[in-house]
Amino acid sequence: MNPFSFATTAQILCESGSASQLGELCKVRDAHRVLIVTDPGITKIGLLSGVLPTLSSAGIAVEVFDQVEADPPESVVLAAVEQAKAMQAELIIGFGGGSSMDVAKLVALLAHPSCSQTLQDIYGVGNARGQRLPLIQVPTTAGTGSEVTNVSILSDKQAQLKKGIVSDYLLPDVALVSPVMTLTCPRGVTAASGVDALVHAVESYLSVNASPITDALAIGAIKLIARALPKAYANPADLAAREDMATASLMAGMAFGNAGVGAVHALAYPLGGRFNIAHGVSNALLLPYVMAWNKLACVERMAEIATALGVQTHGLSEKAAADLAVEAMAELCASVDIPKGMRSFGVPEDAIPAMAEEASRIDRLMRNNPRRLTAGDIEQIYRAAY
Repeated sequence: MNPFSFATTAQILCESGSASQLGELCKVRDAHRVLIVTDPGITKIGLLSGVLPTLSSAGIAVEVFDQVEADPPESVVLAAVEQAKAMQAELIIGFGGGSSMDVAKLVALLAHPSCSQTLQDIYGVGNARGQRLPLIQVPTTAGTGSEVTNVSILSDKQAQLKKGIVSDYLLPDVALVSPVMTLTCPRGVTAASGVDALVHAVESYLSVNASPITDALAIGAIKLIARALPKAYANPADLAAREDMATASLMAGMAFGNAGVGAVHALAYPLGGRFNIAHGVSNALLLPYVMAWNKLACVERMAEIATALGVQTHGLSEKAAADLAVEAMAELCASVDIPKGMRSFGVPEDAIPAMAEEASRIDRLMRNNPRRLTAGDIEQIYRAAY
């Protein structure tokens, strides 16, 4: 056996009414002042209305920071940290999609009274250190898996780049996963976040750092998503499908949080940074094309992905099954109306060489990929996906 390690959120609670336990979870951590980090959309639809009373009845003073943006810039983190410090917050709750949870991780670290680090100090892998405030994550989408990962992604709007912060100090203390919370997701968000979870599962399964534990989680997530995502998209009130998607997102998050993701994410970063394409959508645009390119290095695993997607592979060669995996992935994305082709988002074709060069330098992700890619290779993938 190749050596491996596995780390994830210390406590995971999965049930429809799990958010009602927030008050008690704060009390057992001796937290009496709590900051909830979320976005304006959550406030607007009143999703916190069922949560705030449980905290108040537990005698906890609560403030809400609801200015998180998609692909959050540093300014959002700094504003949330300032509010947490001003109220002397003793615990942070991330409530929302991946952006809110990513910001909450950084607030928990940077708002701790003993923290002497700045954002600039902690970019990269393993640079964040020291104590942090207790952190509880409540996802309201099924896709990012941020509730069980040690990663936070921010956007540098000026440089048109996405930057990652990776550290086990960012792992939450508790993940409260309640499928009911995802019922309010618009269909477009359901699709994009669901495909995001699928990419996490596929890339972690193909990662050079995969382990028996991440393999089981990834394949299990792929099976659930293939079955449940079209149902959740077609009928947003289908609670069983929502439950499957919430579980799949969690499993995929645990898988990629340890095995890592690869070229799909690396190639998607310039699309998000330069053209503000939603993370899940940019991943979906590129997934079949990167899978086709990677196939040469991992044909056996690609064939196994085909089976997990529900493709009948009996009697087929591994190569034929792997080819069908790529086709099935494209069909699944199309079934939830993910637009096809970068040109449909106004990406100019003359931007491709610069994007390829940028993606090739994201070594944190590229080194996990099963096939080595040059900037020229990446340019070919972009053109195929154009």
